Amino acid sequence: MTNEKENDKELARLRKTLQSAVSPIIQLEPQRDLWSHLLQRIEEPPFGMSLRMPWFDWALLGIAAAALLFFPAVLPALFYHL
Repeated sequence: MTNEKENDKELARLRKTLQSAVSPIIQLEPQRDLWSHLLQRIEEPPFGMSLRMPWFDWALLGIAAAALLFFPAVLPALFYHL
C-alpha cells in the first residue's frame, strides 16, 4: 500500500513539473487566413518551369551551344560524364 501511495505522489509531482515546464497553448486559430496564400501558391508555376532567366544564364547557354557547334568532338566526353 505504501508503495502505491509513493507512486501516486511521484506521478503527481512529475505531472506538476511537466505542466510548469510546458507553456499552455493559448491561441488555437492561425493569425491570418492561409487559404488565399495556398491558392496563390497553386497558381504559381512550379520551380524551374519559367522561361524567365537572368541574362548570364542565357549567355552561358549560348556559349555552351557555340562550343558544341565548333568542337563536336566534345560530345562523347560530355555524354560520358552525364
